[in-house]
Amino acid sequence: MKPRYLTKSRFITAASCPTKLFYVNKNEYKNIKNEDSFLASLAEGGYQVGALAKYLFKNGIEVTEREHEHAILKTTTLLQSDSVVIFEAAIKFDNFFIRVDALEKKGDQFFIYEAKAKSYNSIAPEIEGAKGGILKGMLPYLQDVAFQTFVLKKAYPEMSVNSFLVMPDKSKHTRINKLNQIFKLSQDNKISIVVPPDIDLFNEAQNLLTKVNVDKYVNQILTNVIEATGASLPFEKAAYLWADHYANDLKITPSLGGHCKKCEFKASPNDQLKSGFHECWKETLNWHDSDFNDGLVLDLYDYRKKDDLISKGIYKLKQVTRDDFPSFDDEPGIEGLSRPQRQWLQVGQIPDGYDHGGFYFDKEYFQVQMSNWKYPFHLIDFETTKVALPFYNGMRPYQSLAFQFSHHVMESDGSIRHANEFLCADPGDFPSYKFVRALKECLEVDDGSVFMWSHHENTILTAIMNQLNEDKNSPEDKNELISFIKTIIKDGERMMIDLCKISDKAFFYKDTNGSNSLKKALPAVFKISQNLREIYSKPIYGSPKGIHSINFNSEEGFTWIRDDGNYDPYFQLKELAKDMLPVDIDDIEENDASIIAEGGAAAMAYSRLQFEDLDNENRQRIKNSLLRYCELDTLAMIMVLQAWKSF
Repeated sequence: MKPRYLTKSRFITAASCPTKLFYVNKNEYKNIKNEDSFLASLAEGGYQVGALAKYLFKNGIEVTEREHEHAILKTTTLLQSDSVVIFEAAIKFDNFFIRVDALEKKGDQFFIYEAKAKSYNSIAPEIEGAKGGILKGMLPYLQDVAFQTFVLKKAYPEMSVNSFLVMPDKSKHTRINKLNQIFKLSQDNKISIVVPPDIDLFNEAQNLLTKVNVDKYVNQILTNVIEATGASLPFEKAAYLWADHYANDLKITPSLGGHCKKCEFKASPNDQLKSGFHECWKETLNWHDSDFNDGLVLDLYDYRKKDDLISKGIYKLKQVTRDDFPSFDDEPGIEGLSRPQRQWLQVGQIPDGYDHGGFYFDKEYFQVQMSNWKYPFHLIDFETTKVALPFYNGMRPYQSLAFQFSHHVMESDGSIRHANEFLCADPGDFPSYKFVRALKECLEVDDGSVFMWSHHENTILTAIMNQLNEDKNSPEDKNELISFIKTIIKDGERMMIDLCKISDKAFFYKDTNGSNSLKKALPAVFKISQNLREIYSKPIYGSPKGIHSINFNSEEGFTWIRDDGNYDPYFQLKELAKDMLPVDIDDIEENDASIIAEGGAAAMAYSRLQFEDLDNENRQRIKNSLLRYCELDTLAMIMVLQAWKSF
């Protein structure tokens, strides 16, 4: 039997929940992170950070052997030198095994360098909280380095160990044009590096990446208890306990809590793979499949005391009472639903006067909001990304890029049309300023109200405005672009209206589980509104005499709601995403993989267009899918608005 070692990734998994060790690397169990982590790394350019980090060192030697024993032998041989830098060094001790991104040996000292695609600001570091203690967002990264330090000290007790995180420094500016185009990803997911002759990547790595000494935090982690789910153990005891259970394939007794909400080993009922999440709850509570039908307290939207409920033996929504919430009024005020009121709706209590046949809708609140709107309505949706390595000279790591938008218009007579779109995705072509110019041209034709779903669009436009202000090579129309942005962002005279906020205050349907995501609200309104179903179950979208579309045009028209009982137009998003992602979309459950369901597929597709070696046919197919995908987003906003107006 092949040895089972506790690696750094498995250690971090166990630190979040030790029971998960039983489910990792077993093909029979669903593991969302196996799917999402690769996609996230592709979208953010995380693999590029690791590749650039190697240029921090000269004459480093990479251990390319994949088999554990061969890699260990190669590393051991290299460490016989008094001074050496090893990439992917393989170290084993007992049932522990690590691969170190970069291990430097100088005499009797080791230096660990762990490259992370985590933005860092060397001017204002964010590692500790204001009251001390490691910030939650940094803890997994530091635990990773601490585990490597622990194993290295065990394997080489005579050596001292110095630990570093290597991260893109967002206080720095690149001095190279199209830096991220140097690192490409081939069809077999291998990195190819083509460095122009006039580029010095060694100097640029020193400039853009920061080596952060984390010995202080590593020592804290190693000498204190580790707060794992269900137990607080000294670091070394926890490491040996987890390594032993993993090596012998033994399950650590589950400890239920709010953390279960984010369990990656959760399969949907129709999945062919096993669900570790459901196994844990069944084993602990002696439950059956039917017990999950009642709704869990884990589903309570934005409720921060789930652990308190579970500790009292309250597991299902139907067990929750008014006493489990802060005091709140029975009916909403002029500001719409409060958070406790919305959570109480999830439990199943709709107040009189707001029940519209099984769903909540505050018609008065909606009409008050609508009285301030002006036709024609402009509904916009952005597709954006943040990449680790900047595009152009003068840009910083992780600056927001806006590469696509869609724009639907609704007239006062109720007619709608897909009016405009924008996509800039050619490799190395900086899109954001072109994006704002195109948006400005679309929206300045009249002074109608502009709508977004959630605050994302406001955040992105503000980021681009700030970028224009600090750009030393800003375009000639800088002032015009900034003036336009100011009119539609927060506090502008034409400030974008957030339909998500209106949904939060005025609309609730049980199937949304309290969420106001557009991907949840849309199927909900289709289930509720017969009028909406009648409109979109006909082939009118994109037809010559129907609703104008840019990307769904055909003589026959496009039907969004089919006769199979599926009321979710986003179900067809899965089909569009097949051309956009570098993995088999059929292996990803749409309800589980938020990286698709919440728009991440567009960022993946954009990254593929930037960094993958694609032929023209595949490149054009991805672009076409991006355009159709984004058009659906603004059409979805139209559909929700149509439903609300009809209630």
